[in-house]
This record gives sequence, structure tokens and C-alpha cells, in this order.
Amino acid sequence: MVASHVGISPYLCSSRASGDHLKVCSQAYTCCTQEMEERYSQLSKHDFRNAVVELSNHLQTMFSSRYKKFDEFFKELLENAEKSLNDMFVRTYGRLYMQNSELFKDLFVELKRYYVGGNVNLEEMLNDFWARLLERMFRLVNPQYHFTDEYLECVSKYTEQLKPFGDVPRKLKLQVTRAFVAARTFAQGLAVARDVVSKVSAVNPTPQGTQALLKMMYCPHCRGLISVKPCYNYCFNVMRGCLANQGDLDTEWNIFMGSMLLVAERLEGPFNIESVMDPIDVKISDAIMNMQENSMQVSQKVFQGCGQPKTLAQGRTARSVSEGGFSARFRPYNPEERPTTAAGTSLDRLVTDVKEKLKQAKKFWSSLPGNICSDEKISVGTGNENECWNGSAKSRYDFAVTGNGLASQVNNPEVEVDITKPDMVIRRQIMVLRVMTNKLKNAYSGNDVDFIDVSEESSGEESGSGCEFQQCSTEFEFNATEVTGNSNKSDKKVNTSAAPSSGLSQAALFLSILVLAMQRQWR
Repeated sequence: MVASHVGISPYLCSSRASGDHLKVCSQAYTCCTQEMEERYSQLSKHDFRNAVVELSNHLQTMFSSRYKKFDEFFKELLENAEKSLNDMFVRTYGRLYMQNSELFKDLFVELKRYYVGGNVNLEEMLNDFWARLLERMFRLVNPQYHFTDEYLECVSKYTEQLKPFGDVPRKLKLQVTRAFVAARTFAQGLAVARDVVSKVSAVNPTPQGTQALLKMMYCPHCRGLISVKPCYNYCFNVMRGCLANQGDLDTEWNIFMGSMLLVAERLEGPFNIESVMDPIDVKISDAIMNMQENSMQVSQKVFQGCGQPKTLAQGRTARSVSEGGFSARFRPYNPEERPTTAAGTSLDRLVTDVKEKLKQAKKFWSSLPGNICSDEKISVGTGNENECWNGSAKSRYDFAVTGNGLASQVNNPEVEVDITKPDMVIRRQIMVLRVMTNKLKNAYSGNDVDFIDVSEESSGEESGSGCEFQQCSTEFEFNATEVTGNSNKSDKKVNTSAAPSSGLSQAALFLSILVLAMQRQWR
């Protein structure tokens, strides 16, 4: 790295004077004035920041572009599913559907609202959809009767018992909930990764770090050693010291990347939102046809439980039958008639691409010091170990490389690091990653982060596409003091390992409150 970036050109050291005036560089005979040393100090900070930002920008751009692609895909998938259902139901049921279309419109409004982070309980919303559909259908298949709102409420109470729509509502609820939880959480994870990289890459070296950078990068110039490069291990120790707090991010970052990869696999398999939403129109129509075919049995059982309804006058009955007879049969689209795949791609292709990027992003922060030292702009000496700059002379560097992270810098020979004062920006990002990892854990298990189904049904017949927490614990490791319970609606079954002990300290209690606050922020 050369000094010409700020107007200081390398030159041959033709005249030397005592370096008593210098604060960091050697006070032996030198080519530098005090003003030059100060300018070199500013340049070393500038070069260091640029090196960190340049390496981080690539990662940040990757997460930003993948988030945009996934977000665009999910939103367009919902738009296409709604359009397909509307077009097909108009062709099949005509005016009858148009008179009740707001019911289906509301379903997609709520699905979209959930995806963008709205406070929507998917299970309750879907139960409400089927209850409202049952009320409309019950009127249509029994046009000779008058039903009050109270009577229809009684009809709704028999939904679970009679199963007028067959098994479609139960299966669809399970599929939609798991797919939407996984899709929303994965997209949020990409956005979190993008934002964490943005915040953590804005590094401002401490005064001690700035001195170490100056000593490594530009003090050789003051000795006339313009072409001599820093020894690799020397550079490593300087960067480990300057990036000590970033090193502490690595463990939580790697767990987070692993969690993202596991949810990505769910998106490829049992929680594939594309395979759920693409045929949702056919599934709903199957439910409607099931209700038609069993309307007599369903009506008789309802009449037994809710009482015999009043019969409409003969003229009104004839008009109701002619206007609302529900005898249409559903004809699904042929494959070539279906709308273009959302965002011009498929979920499988998107997931395959992002999985490779997530694997590459692992260990980014622990690798950052070495990557900076390998950067051609810093261009450390990798040849003759006796021909590199060791901080004081052109000679061999004898110190061992210190460990990664803040605590390891207590013995760093090049940078004085106060290990008692962690960077609070990075500590907050560590907490953000922990909260997001907890959400990913729930999504991997098929559970809504905020509205978790604790009924036996969710862990029963079709729960094989998810997993119980005990079965997943080898893939998700959580410390009880790091991630406590979710919000007040979180799943007790999932969070038993995260329950705080009775002797929880005030510090741990504060941590748990912070977790809950951040969960609300990222909902």
C-alpha cells in the first residue's frame, strides 16, 4: 500500500535527521517530519477502513441482492396464486363467485400481511376463512331456508365435528403455516445478515490500533524502506488486535449461517411455499366440491344440532334457487394455462444459489484479518522471512500469532487492547443474530415464531415434515441465558430448554428483556 493516496509520494531517503520529534515511528535517524507522521497516521486509518469495507461490501451486496430476489419471488408468487384462483373461479362459478369474492380476497390480503411482518395468527386466520366459507356454502346448498346470524354461528361450531370440507382445511393449514413461517423467516434472515454486515464493517480503530497500523504500514517509509512489506504474522497480529470485537461475532454468525442453511433445506423440501401456493385454488375447490357432495348429510346433522330453520316463502325460494344454485363443477387449469412462474425463476433455483453463498459466508469474521493481510493493497511479505518489516526493522518476525476475539488480545504483542470494554455496536449485533437464530430454529421446526400451535394436531399425523426440539437440538445449540422464551404466545414445548432458572441474575434478566425487545423489532 503506497502513500500517494493522500498526496504523499514515496521517495528515496536522501537526508536523515534524528527522529526525536516522532511519536510512533522509530526515533532513530528518519526521513519523516512530525507532520508527515501525522499524515501517515491518518492514511493508515483510511487504508484499514477501506480494506474492511471493501471485503465486507461484497458480502453485504450478496445478502442484499438475495433478499431482494427472495422477497420479489414470494410476493409475486402470492399475486399469481390469487390471480389464478380468481380467474379459475370466475370461469367455473361465475356470478356466484363474484358475489362472494371478497372472502377469497381477504384470505390473500391476510397472507400478504403476514409475509410482510404483520401481526397475523395464520391458524386463526385460516380457521376463520373456512368458517366464513361454510356459512356461505350452507346458505347456497340450502336456499329454501332462512338462516339468522345466530343460526350460522351455531353451524360454525360444527365445523370440526362434521368436516364439511373433508380433510383439506387441516392439511392446508399445516402446509400454509409451515411454508409461510419458513419463507418469511428466511427472508428476514437475509435482511438481518445484510444489516449486521453493514453495521459491523464500519470500523473505527482505537488510538492504540491506529498507532499499530501506522507502525506497520508507513513507519518503514520513514526509514527509507519503501518497498519492504510487513511480515505476514506481524500483519496478522495487528489485524487481530484491530478487529478483536469483530472476531467475537464469528461464533454467533456461524450458528446463524448454519440455521439459515437448515431452513433453506426446508424450503426445498416439505416447507416449499411454491408447491403450497401454486395449487391452492385446486385445493380450495376440492373442499368446495366435497361440501357439495356431502351437503345433505351435513345439513341434516346441523339441523339436528342447531334446530330446524325457517322455510322461505315459495316465491323467494324459487328465486333463490334460480339465482344461487350451486351445481357448477370445477375445471382446473391445464399446465400450459398457468401463470408464469413468479419472478421468472423457481424457488429451487433461488435456494440452490443462496445455499452456496451462505456456506461461503461462514467464518467470514474470523477470516477477515487474514484476508486483509492477503489483500494486494496491503501486500504483506510472503517470501524470505528475513526480508520483511517486523515493526522495527527489516528482519524476521518472531512473535506467535495471537488468537481470535477480544479475550485473546490480552497477550497481543502489537496492539494494546482493553478487553474489559467490548464494542457495544457489535454486542448488539450479536444479540440480533441470537434472536434471529431463535426464529430460524422455530421456523425449521414448522412453528410460527409468534403464534405457535401447541395443539396435538400439529405434532401428530403429519408432523414428520417438522421436528421436535429434542430431535433438532443437535442442529441448533442454544444457551438458556442467551435466548430465553419468545413472546407471550410462544411455544412452551419448544422453549423448555430456554426457561430461566429461579436464581436468574439481574444481568441475565436484563438480557432476556433485551431479547424480547429485539424480537418485536424483527417481527
